[in-house]
Amino acid sequence: MRLDKFLKVSRIIKRRTLAKEVSDQGRILVNGKEAKASTTVKEGDELTIRFGQRIVTARIDRIQETSRKDEAAEMYTIMKEERIQTGE
Repeated sequence: MRLDKFLKVSRIIKRRTLAKEVSDQGRILVNGKEAKASTTVKEGDELTIRFGQRIVTARIDRIQETSRKDEAAEMYTIMKEERIQTGE
C-alpha cells in the first residue's frame, strides 16, 4: 500500500493530500530511509514522522484498504513519541 494512503486509512494523518505534502517535504522515514508519498509500506515497517515539535515512531501492524474509526488505531503501534528540543 502507498504510504500516503496508509497514513490516511490509519488516521495518523487525517487527509491524504496532507499526508502527501508531509512525506514529500522529507518529514517521514520508513525503516530509517526518507520516504515519498508513493513509497510502498508493509506490515512490520517502522515509520518515523515529524509533526512540528514532535517526532512519532510507529510500527505498522496491519494493512487494510479501508477502516472504521475504531479499527484505525489497530493498524499501528506507537513505539515512542518525543519532543524536539529547540536551542533557546
